[in-house]
Amino acid sequence: MRELSILIFVTADGVMQAPGQVDEDPTGGFRGGWATGCWDEVMAQVGQHAMAEPFDLLLGRSTYDLFKGGHVAEGGDDTPMNRATKYVVTSRSEGLDWPSTVALDPDVATSVAALKAGEGPLLQVHGSWQLVQALLENDLVDLFRIWTFPVFVGAGKRLFVDGAVPCDLELLKSEPTPGGAVMTLYRKRRA
Repeated sequence: MRELSILIFVTADGVMQAPGQVDEDPTGGFRGGWATGCWDEVMAQVGQHAMAEPFDLLLGRSTYDLFKGGHVAEGGDDTPMNRATKYVVTSRSEGLDWPSTVALDPDVATSVAALKAGEGPLLQVHGSWQLVQALLENDLVDLFRIWTFPVFVGAGKRLFVDGAVPCDLELLKSEPTPGGAVMTLYRKRRA
């Protein structure tokens, strides 16, 4: 059985939409790029804490397309993202040309549960707001790796939406960056 971890960047007021680029996800007129003030130091933590051990990626289609552009350009297979198998929840299979990419049926409850039941390394979900909501709704998340950035943005897509299923979490690790972002790693307590 594989564990599934979400890796999320959020503002202090809980928004996870478009942390890296102004036009990353303009849904609702949102202007992104709010994470740039702490980006380099947070990415150093991501490399140290989330990319050091083998993992596979589970992504929504929009995040896959965004990541593919940046990581394929790095060239070769010698990065953790390029070495990972990329599982993409999508209803359209065209354009899944990043090496080691596998399309998954958009029925998250079934396709991701089957993936978790198999063998392999940790499954990491980066960003992928819509996918994360389906994973939370179907109780498929085991670990929550959350970076909270010292900024408020008001409106935007939030990690935990109204109607989120309540759960208890155990804190495994917490570490601040010099710029004020804080990494926290939680494990979901299972009954």
